[in-house]
Amino acid sequence: MEPTTAQVIEQTRKWITDVVIACNFCPFASREVKRNSIHYQVEAGTSIENALTIMLQECKRLDEHPEVETILLIFPNAFKSFDQYLDLVSKADKLLKKKEYEGIYQVASFHPDYRFAGAPADDAANFTNRSIYPMLHLLREASIEQALKRYPDPDSIPAGNIDFARNKGITYMKMLRDSCL
Repeated sequence: MEPTTAQVIEQTRKWITDVVIACNFCPFASREVKRNSIHYQVEAGTSIENALTIMLQECKRLDEHPEVETILLIFPNAFKSFDQYLDLVSKADKLLKKKEYEGIYQVASFHPDYRFAGAPADDAANFTNRSIYPMLHLLREASIEQALKRYPDPDSIPAGNIDFARNKGITYMKMLRDSCL
């Protein structure tokens, strides 16, 4: 049985708190959870065209609602193949540029089978971007720049995340992520 929209949102929130925040993969996420400034948009459509249309609608939401800091566009029934998902991410980036959103918003990518280029599939470091569902994360670039200015060493974040995940190991990281479902 497919999860309801409410269940997908609740599971995604659990993933954010139990994985992203608890593992400190994003040192800025906790603030936004506390401020309730994250919008969760669950989409049932399965085509890239539909996903891109929805992404533009979510960019307009960000345009019109400054109190929304970030949006997670979640696809529980689509983009199961990581290669198909990467195609979506590539087209999303191109569409942001075409619609003159480049420099205003950016897309971060999360997928259950996320794999960094050149990394083996069983590298625990991949879990820094392995979510419970395929999703596009829309972020405000100005907010990212402000947050990074206040962070003591932002360049150390990715390496710290990789070290953390590798030290915990793939079994632990998979169990932690899967416990959110």
